[in-house]
Amino acid sequence: MSAIRILIADDHPVFRFGLRTLLESEHGLEVIGEAGTGEEAVAQTEALRPDVVLMDINLPGMNGVEATRRIMQTWPQTGVLIVTMLDDNSLLAALRAGARGYLLKGAAAEETLRAIRAVSHGEAIFSPAIARRLVEAVAAPPPGAPTQPPFPALTVREREILAYIARGVSNAAIAKQLSLSLKTVRNHVSSILDKLQVSDRLQAGLRAREAGLGGEAQVPPDTS
Repeated sequence: MSAIRILIADDHPVFRFGLRTLLESEHGLEVIGEAGTGEEAVAQTEALRPDVVLMDINLPGMNGVEATRRIMQTWPQTGVLIVTMLDDNSLLAALRAGARGYLLKGAAAEETLRAIRAVSHGEAIFSPAIARRLVEAVAAPPPGAPTQPPFPALTVREREILAYIARGVSNAAIAKQLSLSLKTVRNHVSSILDKLQVSDRLQAGLRAREAGLGGEAQVPPDTS
């Protein structure tokens, strides 16, 4: 079986030397080139056609994310493994650019070697700390996304009435404020109690206040 051909792209010569020393001591791995900038990483990939590129994110000039994107656009068969000190906003950006794996510098030698072999075979791999961050990032709503309102089972009108209930406003006062019939309000209140699985208005109001409802109703409390 032929050796896995590797290109190291990092702007720190000492780190490149240490990584090269590790890889060249391992059977089945061959370091065929080094790059100190993103532009060099792209050019070396074109010239040498490595199986795996070990890519730092924080490269001078073209950063590692953009270099990864350029490489994937032209040589999608190349596996890019991010090896960097950064572990925050660069994660999803690198994955969107086409990186197959993400390791933090300082990972154990065995972990690094295992990741290189996995990426060379088309697998995706992440260090445990990065995997946790990836799960959190995927689970979190995107910035600016609307948050789900409290009590999603309620209709907009029911949440509006529940806010009044939270302030102690009577059915009659709610009906007047919203220009609804008293019967309609009572029906809404009955539906609210059923959906919240509470037995009375007091419990519904407590649930609503715990969820932050009540401030938008501007009618003073009315117990009539």
